[in-house]
Amino acid sequence: MTITRRSILGAAPVLAAGAALGRVTPVLAEGRAAPLRVGVIPILAAAPIYVAEKEGWLKQAGLSLAVTTFESGPNMIQALASGTLDVYVAGVAPLGVARSKGIDVKVVAATSVEENVFVAGPKLARFAETGIAPAEVFRRYRESTGTPARLATQPLGSVPNTTLQHWLWEVAKADPKDVTIVSMGIDATQQAVLAGAVEGGTLREPAVSIVTGRNPAIRLMALGGEMFPSQPGTVVAVTRALLDKEPEVAQAIVTGVVRAVDLIGRDPERVAPIVEASLGKGLVDTATIRRALASPATRFAADPRRIVEATAAMQRYQVKIGALEREVPLDGLFEPRLYERAVAGK
Repeated sequence: MTITRRSILGAAPVLAAGAALGRVTPVLAEGRAAPLRVGVIPILAAAPIYVAEKEGWLKQAGLSLAVTTFESGPNMIQALASGTLDVYVAGVAPLGVARSKGIDVKVVAATSVEENVFVAGPKLARFAETGIAPAEVFRRYRESTGTPARLATQPLGSVPNTTLQHWLWEVAKADPKDVTIVSMGIDATQQAVLAGAVEGGTLREPAVSIVTGRNPAIRLMALGGEMFPSQPGTVVAVTRALLDKEPEVAQAIVTGVVRAVDLIGRDPERVAPIVEASLGKGLVDTATIRRALASPATRFAADPRRIVEATAAMQRYQVKIGALEREVPLDGLFEPRLYERAVAGK
């Protein structure tokens, strides 16, 4: 199921099961004593978990959340390794690294696809005339300024980093001497683009709407599908321990996410204030969140099955660029049955 403001692609199973989802919410015989420990990257793709909580579906299931925000997926892997998280809401790519280190997690739902896009700051954007290939844009920038364009993204091993490198070297065929990749956190990337400290970078919503809204000279230069076809994005993963010991908890989370993705697609006006309160923290207004929900960079998707092939392709590329020592078999990483039950209303 993929949803944008303008279209609903492949959502028929969820819409057909809408009535069932409205009636059936997995309920624990007794409320879970401890809050569920959830790690989240503060981006729009995390909205389904917040919507599921604020709509009361998780509380109805006997769950409360203790949410911790992280700057990147690789940083969150450390928390998974230490046993301080039950649920991971971030990019799928770092989970390959986690599995290679013996951290047993299961992807039980997706939340979005093709969410990482490339934005050019004003100094770079002026070279990005219509019809000019990206590689030529970077070449012209270096020849004009005498320095390579600095491009910000998250650490090696993250989906944003992998996506950017794939776009630069495999799609755009940029000359390495024309660009320099600068690794930094999500907030730092947004601020660096706004301040002109870098010439561009990979961003996700709502950061794309924030920076382009504050400075119209900042330009969206490449969409996620251009950078990495069928780019797998944010997922919901749970520890094997949680899945084995508390399967009803994992099912309640997935059912809530599926309902939330459906609601976001049907009624973005309703969810905008929830997203603003959860992600904006008073710093991003609801109007910006509405723009982010309508953005071409926003493609919500809940079905984990649709990203399996793209995840394998991304993992192969991570090996090529040295982010991963070897490919890790994906058998066992994805657990789609909870999604299937949620859609069926069972």
